Amino acid sequence: MNRSRTSLAVLLTAAVAGAQIPAQKQKTPLLLTGATVHPVSSAPVQGAQILVVDGKIKAIGQNVTVPAGTVRVDYSGKHIYPGMIDANSVLGLVEIGSVAATIDTTERGDIKPEVRAEVAINPDSDLIPVTRAGGVLLAHTAPSGGLIAGRSAVIRLDGWTWEDMTMVGSVGLHVNWPSSGRRRRFRRRPSQPTTDAGERHKREIAKLREAFSQARAYQAGGTVGASPRDADLRLEALVPFATGKRRVFVHADDVRAMREAMDWAADERVKIVIVGGQEAWRIAAELAERKIPVILTGTHRLPRRRFEAYDAPFTVAKKLADAGVRFCIAGPGGTSGASNARNLPYQAATAAAYGLPKAEALKAVTLYPAQILGIGDRVGSLEVGKDATLIVTTGDPLEIRSHVEAAYIDGRRLDLDSKHKRLYRKYREKYRRLGLRKQK
Repeated sequence: MNRSRTSLAVLLTAAVAGAQIPAQKQKTPLLLTGATVHPVSSAPVQGAQILVVDGKIKAIGQNVTVPAGTVRVDYSGKHIYPGMIDANSVLGLVEIGSVAATIDTTERGDIKPEVRAEVAINPDSDLIPVTRAGGVLLAHTAPSGGLIAGRSAVIRLDGWTWEDMTMVGSVGLHVNWPSSGRRRRFRRRPSQPTTDAGERHKREIAKLREAFSQARAYQAGGTVGASPRDADLRLEALVPFATGKRRVFVHADDVRAMREAMDWAADERVKIVIVGGQEAWRIAAELAERKIPVILTGTHRLPRRRFEAYDAPFTVAKKLADAGVRFCIAGPGGTSGASNARNLPYQAATAAAYGLPKAEALKAVTLYPAQILGIGDRVGSLEVGKDATLIVTTGDPLEIRSHVEAAYIDGRRLDLDSKHKRLYRKYREKYRRLGLRKQK
């Protein structure tokens, strides 16, 4: 098949809608009974009841008063947890990481604050049902590429359209901190940037400063909110971030980049969150002192330096916690991040296996990402008044042997079937027909 036919086939495949029908809005009160409820923000409650009305948690306890017409669902012997949140994702923007036609994460140019991730979300992505079947119900989806990539959104992993799925739009502005051009030498002594790379690094930082300066000048000139003919949409989008009213998510992994970003944030008087942070443990005291949160992008990594211990990436979360840094654990991001979002609970489990208290590991994928993303008043824990976004499991969701048996977003029960499960059933039947598997 020639290249044009291959591209056409890929596009046609990607255009096929997912099999799941989005859940209907909750119409009658719902009472979940019998399970052990793990609010995360407080101690577990055995044999508890959760009353859900209009998508919100109305009551949690052992003798809840229920209104007439309440639907009861018995989950005796099961466990109820808040839905997990992937705080660094490209879900909905990437379908097949190796096929460019299915990737919609990047727009042209270096300075793109007007780009909004939510409008490009594909609600029919096969990766979304696969992810939520693992207990991840919300994702912080962000654009990439360029110096200023654009604005991210928190999406619900269920809905007919991107408008249905968007929980919070324009959560933050994403900046890819310029590379310093340091040579990757696996030695203890620091390496030096090459001349060309060093100059490019300076130019990019100057460009970043200039963009923020122009946005503040634009606001000072009284042009914000002007008629479409007079407005500059790029600067208009940048103003809330350049003036410190909203957060900037800075993607950086090495110590030098993070320190530069912190100094830049102090100079510009902007609020930042570090995304990546693989070497954040080396400057944990500085991060804690400046109260800068870190979205740690995964624990399933190799050490960054040859002389480091094999478990160095596994212990970063514990070191941040010990230093008092606000942090959460997220997926790896990048084009492979969408298909690996389902492994978020096991990223946290690895951190727990290497020293992070288990309760903290659970919070690192539920309550802490909600707080860092500014949605902690709605999700991240099971509390009265919060959204009924939760999962029902057979055991600890960080244990690979546990299964998610039910999931709810805003009180709506989700279909947990997925492409993975359909393929499993298909080939199980094939082997049964060949006589290689006994029929159950």
